[in-house]
Amino acid sequence: MARIWADRWIYVFLLPTLTLVGAFTIYPVVASIWFSFLDWNGFERAGSFIGLANYNELLADPLFWNAFKNTVVFLVLAVPLRVGLALLLAIILNAHFPLVRVFRTAIFLPVVTTAAIVGVVMRYVLDPTGGPLNIALLNSHILGQPLNFLGSAALALYSAVGIWVWKWLGITLIYWLAALQTIPRDLYEAAELDGAGPWRQFRCITLPLLTPFTLIITLITVIDATNVFDLMLTLTGGGPFYATEVIDIYVYRQAFTSNVPRLGYASAAAIFFGIMFIAVAAVQIIALRRVRSGRHDQ
Repeated sequence: MARIWADRWIYVFLLPTLTLVGAFTIYPVVASIWFSFLDWNGFERAGSFIGLANYNELLADPLFWNAFKNTVVFLVLAVPLRVGLALLLAIILNAHFPLVRVFRTAIFLPVVTTAAIVGVVMRYVLDPTGGPLNIALLNSHILGQPLNFLGSAALALYSAVGIWVWKWLGITLIYWLAALQTIPRDLYEAAELDGAGPWRQFRCITLPLLTPFTLIITLITVIDATNVFDLMLTLTGGGPFYATEVIDIYVYRQAFTSNVPRLGYASAAAIFFGIMFIAVAAVQIIALRRVRSGRHDQ
């Protein structure tokens, strides 16, 4: 108690932050868990307790598993593409050549643009009737007829992946550039004296020393890839034919856009996916700790 009293002003200054976190993070999570056990439309004062009925219905709903599959496919495609492409660009831009700052700024510029605005603009860019991309592809004779990038069930999700990677590539590039700065330049100079070429230096120096950063950056990117609601809603709204409906859109549709809002059922979907996501994050954290412990043992 004496230690707490001595540090009382620290807790006083932390109180506003703790209050906001409790009101806008902890309370909504706890409330969602409770709502997931209710049959509640959001308009009544209180819903009726139905236990695990929402979860049982959820597990039997093919549209939920379709949204779950779309989310997983989005993660599997977008995360490695964003992490790998950003690493490649970081290695190129880490070298000192003219206009390198201009290229860094150009790549980072989409990050500061609102995702909803990007979605609206990209709908125009990818429009099959008069979009600039289709016109350019047709004029260069790469395509014989325009492609409906966002209106085709076969292409919409992949188009969304490409737009999302382009939108957030700059922030991952900054992470990699910061990680590359931690590698001593002396190691590369010594490798050059020993006759190691660029590929050998990358494989034997860069990759091993970037391993801890790789796990952290990948974890951050996975978290980002589960928050695509604003971009996906403005791009496709989950269509066509639920081809791009991810968990975020599914929960939103159940809670707010259906004829009879089902906040209890939507909460169950959000909690179920949250548990699955926490499990994936836990696996990544365990892997990161093992890598770190292995480096310390060496």
